[in-house]
Amino acid sequence: MEKRILTYRHFMDEMIKEIMEKHDKSKEELELIRQEHLTQVSFFQHERLIHLIVTVTFAILEILSLLMTLINADLFALLLAVVVLVLLIPYYYILENEVQKMYKQYDAICKELYDGKFYDSTVQAPIMGRQ
Repeated sequence: MEKRILTYRHFMDEMIKEIMEKHDKSKEELELIRQEHLTQVSFFQHERLIHLIVTVTFAILEILSLLMTLINADLFALLLAVVVLVLLIPYYYILENEVQKMYKQYDAICKELYDGKFYDSTVQAPIMGRQ
């Protein structure tokens, strides 16, 4: 999964770079790219949900192994706690960060497609004060 998501994101980085440099962009071509990107992002969002379930399971196992270590003071329980912790941290990290980058790619595609007139998630909204 890690290789697929990294390869796809790099592919889209190159595609967006080509779109930005192109002077004769067709709206149809941009719309097809936007739809395909949206489909791929939805696939990765599904993977995020599955990974979240697995991560929560690993977190529960980590808590149980730490409790087992405190109760028994057993070397196996301590090793289990370390192994679970080492597996827990990087498991969800790459998928989460890459999908966030894909959201930015989607925004860039939409910006080109709609001539800059769209919701830009990178721009901070003005703060409304009381008068």
